Formats: sequence, C-alpha cells, structure tokens
Amino acid sequence: MKKTAHIFLLPLVLITLVTGCKKSFEELTQNTNKPNAVSAALLLNGVLNNLPDLPDGAKETYSQYYLNNYDYYGNNRYDLGGGDDYYTTLKNVVEMEQRAAATGGASINPYEALGKFFKAYFFSKMSLEMGDIPMTQALKGLDALEPVYDSQKTVMQQSLAWLESANSDLDQLIKNPANFGTGAGATLSNDIYFNNDLSKWQKTVNALRIRLLLQLSKKTADTDLNVITQFASIIGNPTKYPLMTSNADNLQYTFVAPNNYYPQNPNNFGQSGSRKNSSATYISLLTRLRDPRVYATAEPSRDLVDNAKQSATDFASFVGADAGLDLGVMYNNAGLQKYSFINRKRFYSTYTGEPSIQIGYAELMLNIAEGINRGWAAGNAETYYIAGIKASMSAYGIPETGNYTAYFYRPGSTDVTNSSNYDTFIIPVDFNTYYNQTTVKYTAGATGITQILQQKYLALFRHSGLESYFTYRRTGVPAFTTGPGTGNGNRIAQRFKYPSAERTANAKNYLAAITSQFNGNDDINGIMWILK
Repeated sequence: MKKTAHIFLLPLVLITLVTGCKKSFEELTQNTNKPNAVSAALLLNGVLNNLPDLPDGAKETYSQYYLNNYDYYGNNRYDLGGGDDYYTTLKNVVEMEQRAAATGGASINPYEALGKFFKAYFFSKMSLEMGDIPMTQALKGLDALEPVYDSQKTVMQQSLAWLESANSDLDQLIKNPANFGTGAGATLSNDIYFNNDLSKWQKTVNALRIRLLLQLSKKTADTDLNVITQFASIIGNPTKYPLMTSNADNLQYTFVAPNNYYPQNPNNFGQSGSRKNSSATYISLLTRLRDPRVYATAEPSRDLVDNAKQSATDFASFVGADAGLDLGVMYNNAGLQKYSFINRKRFYSTYTGEPSIQIGYAELMLNIAEGINRGWAAGNAETYYIAGIKASMSAYGIPETGNYTAYFYRPGSTDVTNSSNYDTFIIPVDFNTYYNQTTVKYTAGATGITQILQQKYLALFRHSGLESYFTYRRTGVPAFTTGPGTGNGNRIAQRFKYPSAERTANAKNYLAAITSQFNGNDDINGIMWILK
C-alpha cells in the first residue's frame, strides 16, 4: 500500500508544483535586476531633447537667412517634402503622464501640466506645417491604427485650450505644491531647460499661446476661437498669466561639450565654412536699417574690403546672396568672396556656440506689439517694440551705448579657433541713434506692423525653426525672393507634404484629408485653412 500510494502521490505533487509556479512569457523574460518601467523624469528628458529646432538646417534656408552655395550640402529650392513627425515623441508624452500618475502624482502634477504644453507645441507645429493632421485618435495605439484627421481649426482650438489648462495647473502647483501628491510623480526633475523651475515654464506656456494667437490673425472673426478676447485676457491679467520679463526666461537649448556640440564648430569648419553664405533677405534688411547686429552675425564681403578697398565696417560692405540665384552662379560668386559669410568667430570658433532659442522674450515682446497694433488689447505697442529690439541686441552682447568689438575672419587662415586669425574692429553703438532713424522708429498703423515684423525677423535669426517662414507666409514680411535657385515655379511653397508613410499606412484618411483641403493633391502650394 505504501508503495502504491507513493507512486500516485508523486505526480500530484509535481502537478501542484508546476501549476503553482506557472508564469507568463512576459514575467519569464523580465530582467529583475533592471528597472522594467521608465520614470516620468527620464521620459521628460527625452521629450525635451526632441523639442528644439537647431540651426544649420533646411529650416533656416526656408526662412531665407542662410543659403547653400554648393549642392553637395543642399540647395535653396522650395521643393518641400514631408513635414515633421512628432508622434513618437507625443506617445512618450502620454507615457510620461501615466508614469507620473503611477508614482505619486495627483491628478494635477508637473508632468501632466507640461504634457499639455508639449501636446500644444508639437500638434500645432505639425499642423502649421501641413494643415489638417491626426490628433484626437493619434495616440490611441491599437485602438486607432488608422487615425482620422482633425481639422486645422480643431487642432489650434485644442492647443489653445491645453495651454489655458497648463497655465492654470502650473499656477496651482507653484502656489500649493504640497496639495498635489507625493513621490517622484509629484516633483519635476531632469529638466534641462529651466532646472525644474515651474514659474519659468508657466511663462513659456503663455508665450506659446501668444505666438499661436498671432498665427490666427486671419481668423479674428471666428467666434469659436475668440482670438482677440484670448489675447486681451492674457495681456490684461499678468497675475493670472505671467509672461517672460527678460532673456533669462528664454526657452533655449544650451550646447555642452563634449556631449552635444553646436552644429557648426571647429571640427566641420573646413568642410562647410565656405559652402554656405548669408542671404540678401536678411543682410539687406540689416544694412538698410544700419543695424549693428550685422557685425555680430556676418562678415563683410572680402572682395569689397580687399579689392575695392571699402571699409570692413561700412554697411555697404555686407552683401547677401539672392535666394533665387542659380546655384552655380552663387557658388562662383561665393568663391570670389563677393558675399558675406556667417560670422565665423561667433558661430564656428567654439564647440558650444550660442544657445538655440525655441520660444524667447524678444519674440514675445514683438508679438505683443503686433497684437496691440492690430487693436487686440490696450497698451503701448511702441514700448513692447523697443523692448523686443533691445532684447535681441543684448543677446548678441551689443550695448545700448558704448563700443562693440567685431571679429571678422581673415581669408586664408586655417585655424578658426585662433584669435590672431581675425581682424578686430571697435565699433561705437548708440541705441537712440539707431532707433531714431525713420526706418526704425515705430509708427502706428500698417507701417508699424511692417516694422514690428521686420524686427521679429531679425530677432529670430538662427532661432525658433520655421517661425519666420510661418510669419512670412501669413504676412508677406519681409519680402522673400524667388528665381531659378528656389525652384517651384518661382513660388514660395505654402506647406509641407504629409509624411510618405501616411499614403499607405493611413490611406483612406490621408486621401480624405487632401481631398477636403487641396482638391485631392498633397500640394506644397495649397493654401491651408489658417491662411485663408
């Protein structure tokens, strides 16, 4: 009996052991020695690094700041391809919000508040590039593999609503942080922009909202948007809607060696230092206004200085290339030193360059000046206009009154880091003299709008991605040039195409979107809703 019992009991024990230890495939493949969930702070860091539009790319060519003169590095054509795709980044924003809630964050916490800012920033940016885009169904994963397109109006309306909510949430978090959870999910960390200062993020939220309201300047009659009311509410209530007060509040990406070099640095000077040159759209505006920023951002034409014997500090010695010029002609002229190159001391001589501003104080001041000029709010447009100009000049180290030291690279030199390879000039500057020129001093009305937009164009040189292109597209200021070099039938393209994957992965909704907006063509010259 004992033997028989033993024979039957053994399988029962084995069955019990096997069923009691049964684990899923996911459990068996997890490495228990490593974290299996990414923290909200780590996800935040990834989103923040995906946020900036850095200089030395096609976006500043589309804004006619800086041109290619050698086709190996690119051209100046407006044959726009697919717009930016931030959907992976946005999925990480959603995951960041979820991780914050799972690790001590209350319904209001820093990560969900910034999540609203990121959604407004990335969705509005993609919409401004392309038009209608997937939004409400875009981040639902397997529940919406083929998301429908939301209208551009819906995207902008939702973005403004997110920013209103983010401002409110940040206000509560700043005033009563102890009321909104404990633990990692309730405390912002890993912030590479503002070192976890929520008050600076709140100012950035409101600056972005002002920017988007200006992009909607053709839609002031739309009662669903209430553009003018929203603008006036922000300007009229600084306690509820804090705004940037100086360049110290800029949302800017700082370069740190050796981890992330400035895009132009001593390592690539030999390859690209003379393969690009400044644009006439930018340089001509500076010289016409006799603007000292030209000494900080550009160098004089060496042909005019060395051969024609013009003074290196004469405004007439700074010459940009027409963006519409045939690339072969531009290349030949550049080789003959007929154009102004970008200032090599400022932009090539170090590995850290200058911070890349994504949303800044100077732009904000000029945006407010534009809104007030348009009658959207009470206030003195000239005060904001002056503040914007001064902020931009200050960022270049140009004093209101005093001397500015300009450095111009000497042709034939081989070491861009060696200060002895630069010609040095001490240039007296005085803001009042500059400002009191009839071309600069603010004038109310339509002339004032043009002046404000010109100064915003100058302030955004190398900063904020496509913002100057968007402003030109909306206002026509400053005038962009076209020709054989810009292609597209001598037209400035009005939009980017949709990413090519949409044509196959989301074909039905893609076709519906281009049919409703652009007569069935993914047309770079199509006019999107916001521009009508």
